[in-house]
Amino acid sequence: MTPDSFSDGGRFRTNKEALLACEKMKDEGASIIDIGGESTRPGSEKVSAQIQIDRVIPLIQAIKKNMDLVVSIDSGDKKVIKEAINNGAEIVNDVYALQNEGSIDIVCKEKKAVCLMHMQGKPLTMQINPTYKKLPEDAVDFLEDRVSTCIAAGINKNQIFVDPGFGFGKTLQHNLLILKFLNAFKKIGVPICVGVSRKKFIGDITNKPIEQRLPGSLMAAMIAVQNGANIIRTHDVAATKDALEVTRALDLVESI
Repeated sequence: MTPDSFSDGGRFRTNKEALLACEKMKDEGASIIDIGGESTRPGSEKVSAQIQIDRVIPLIQAIKKNMDLVVSIDSGDKKVIKEAINNGAEIVNDVYALQNEGSIDIVCKEKKAVCLMHMQGKPLTMQINPTYKKLPEDAVDFLEDRVSTCIAAGINKNQIFVDPGFGFGKTLQHNLLILKFLNAFKKIGVPICVGVSRKKFIGDITNKPIEQRLPGSLMAAMIAVQNGANIIRTHDVAATKDALEVTRALDLVESI
C-alpha cells in the first residue's frame, strides 16, 4: 500500500482497488496476503509508523471482514506490528528480523507467527557494495542466530520461518549462490520462505524490465522449491500456482 514499491507501488490507490486485488489473488490460490505500508526496495527511506498504519490498517480490516485469508504485516516497526495484530494480522513479516526495539516483545506477547529475513545493512544503502565472507553460510548463520534469539525470548519455534532475503544487500552473484545452495538453510530447522518475484537479479539475467520478468521469476521460484523452499512470495499468483502444481505432480510419481 505504498506509492514507491519496486513493482506494484502506486497501483492500489484506494482500499477498494486493493481489496479487489486481494480477492483475485485468493481466487488464484493465494493462502496468505502480505501487506506493507513502507517500501523496502533498494534506496528507499523509512516511513513513519503513523503513515504505515494509515496505509495498511483499513485494508487489513476490509480483508478480515470480507475474506477468509491469512494476513501478513510487512513491517519492522513495533507500533505498526501491534496495530496490525490488533486488527487481525496473523504473521509478522520483518525484513529486520525483529531486531528493532520492542518488536520481538510484541510478537512474543501476541503469540503470532514471524518471518525473519536476512538483510545486509538497511534498504537505503544495502545495495552499495555488499560483501560477504562466504555465502550462503553468512546468511544461514545470521538467521540461525535470530531464530535462537526469538526462541529464547519466548516465541515458539513452530511459529517461525526464515527468508534468505533475495535482493536485500546482495549482488547478482550473491543471489545466485543463495538460490543454488538454498538447501543450506534447512539446517536452521524451520520453514523457508522465498521471494524472487520480478526482482532485479531476474532482470539482470534476462535483460527484461519488471513487467516482463514472469518466466524468469517462475523458473527461479521452482528452483527454490526443488532446493527446499516451503513458501513462495509472488506477485503472479495464478502462474506460480500452476508451476507449483507441476512440481508437486512430479513428487507424486512413483518409479516404474
